[in-house]
Amino acid sequence: MTATSKIAPLADTLQRPLHDLRISVTDRCNLRCTYCMPREFFDTHHKFLPRAELLSFEEIARLARSFIALGVQKIRLTGGEPLLRRNIEQLIEQLAKLHTPQGKPVEITLTTNAVLLSRQAQSLKDAGLARLSVSLDGLSDEVFRRMSDSDVPVKTVLDGIAAAQGAGLAPVKVNMVVKRGVNDHEIIPMVEYFRAAHFKNSGIVLRFIEYMDVGSTNGWRMDDVVTAKEILEQIAAHYPLRQIAPNYTGEVAERWSYADGSGEIGVIASITQAFCQSCTRARLSTDGKLYTCLFATEGLDLRAPLREGASDSALSELIAGRWQQRADRYSQLRMAATTMSPSQNKKIEMSYIGG
Repeated sequence: MTATSKIAPLADTLQRPLHDLRISVTDRCNLRCTYCMPREFFDTHHKFLPRAELLSFEEIARLARSFIALGVQKIRLTGGEPLLRRNIEQLIEQLAKLHTPQGKPVEITLTTNAVLLSRQAQSLKDAGLARLSVSLDGLSDEVFRRMSDSDVPVKTVLDGIAAAQGAGLAPVKVNMVVKRGVNDHEIIPMVEYFRAAHFKNSGIVLRFIEYMDVGSTNGWRMDDVVTAKEILEQIAAHYPLRQIAPNYTGEVAERWSYADGSGEIGVIASITQAFCQSCTRARLSTDGKLYTCLFATEGLDLRAPLREGASDSALSELIAGRWQQRADRYSQLRMAATTMSPSQNKKIEMSYIGG
């Protein structure tokens, strides 16, 4: 087998194909969102990965080729905050040149907090980025400060979104993590803002995400979760909704459109409506470990064999072997997992493998 040969179909133990790859390019971030990198754990004493331990762009591109040979058709760059990785455009250029064994270009996307997006949007587009998602958990500076634990004004994020639109990075998906008693009162203001005339017909899709128990540091409690059902009911009371079909098999967001045709929203309900049965995502950490679930406790080291001279064929065999053993369905088993002690249920932090 070579890195450019196709293994079809490659499926895990639950017959789920490998379709999507998320690559974390840095474990650093310029915000300290309470659900991802709470400051009490990620403070000035936290030791981030030294540069030598990060995969180089060339190493990322080489591993990406092996994943693509095994079925991956879409790559999302994550972090931490990916725009903090110096010269990220060079990596995007390399990845944008990759094609599936059938000759189809691989879609390259990126998730960002948009703090640095205004100055980089056009160069990202020019490098070959197809589209991006932006995290925004509130419209008021007070709420945004509470969620992000930073003094970054909301306007900085909104300017970044506008710059992405101007550069042609569409559709822009805006993701709001909803936490009860913290920012749930801004659901309707967010809806109204992104329905407003300035953004109408812009292709922006607002998505609401149930607060998740990712990692082991965010103090997650079920009581803090505002369910997708509650979110949809709140929106529908103001703006009638109708459900629409997914864009593709395995899409994690449930899609809804406004009945008056003025846009689309999505809800990601990984707590109350687990979608493990259709999950097709693999994750490559900043230092080159393969994780087969967002809630994983350990990964497969690909960096060591890569740097020790493993062939493309050997790397593909390692990836295929791990995927074929995959049986992850954490969200479906969550209630059993949350009764474990923290030492029994130590999960990898989201900033290390991406959301």
